[in-house]
Amino acid sequence: QVQLVESGGGLVQAGGSLRLSCATSGSTAIRYAMGWFRQAPGKQRDFVAAISGTGGTTLYQDSVKGRFTISRDNAKNTVYLQMNSLKPEDAATYYCAAAATTAMIKSGRIGYWGQGTQVTVSS
Repeated sequence: QVQLVESGGGLVQAGGSLRLSCATSGSTAIRYAMGWFRQAPGKQRDFVAAISGTGGTTLYQDSVKGRFTISRDNAKNTVYLQMNSLKPEDAATYYCAAAATTAMIKSGRIGYWGQGTQVTVSS
């Protein structure tokens, strides 16, 4: 089975930055497109960003464009989400996800999920 483990969440003031990491169990998941979702209490889990297996294609939710950057280091079997200019509405549990394509990530057709990491943004 594929394992995805997120880290890097925490408490940050509005306007600050965090970098989330998603470590895979090995090379198994690194061939997949990868992405990030977020879910605030009482709300649905929403797509945030996706990246293709090679890193050549990225997709973003409109609300994070220009502020968040998804990247991957396949040699380290790790996917990152750099979050800058954080806003209170960005507060959520962030989940790493893997699927065959970035389109599948965006549409929520996910093969594997991580356990989530909490991001809190104070105003």
